Amino acid sequence: MTKTTNALDIIDNLIDEDPEMLEMIAEASLNTEIAQLIYDARMKANLTHQQLAELIKTEESVIVDLEEADYEGNPLIMLQKIAIALNQRLKLDFVSVA
Repeated sequence: MTKTTNALDIIDNLIDEDPEMLEMIAEASLNTEIAQLIYDARMKANLTHQQLAELIKTEESVIVDLEEADYEGNPLIMLQKIAIALNQRLKLDFVSVA
């Protein structure tokens, strides 16, 4: 590793050497994207956490956890339920990271 005082460069160098850390960051990034997607859809539909929860037959805390990226279950199943409840279609895609 080249000597540097730039904190972001130091972090990048540490992460590049740790595949487990890269996996954790990728998972956290995906969870954050899903959380934002759910929040945006709920706000566009002008629904509260409770109203969305009732539409998909779950607890309000599940919606809160999903929007905070703290959900422990399968977020894709919940995304599909939310899409159906909001009369939308869930579209997934692979995009290049380079």
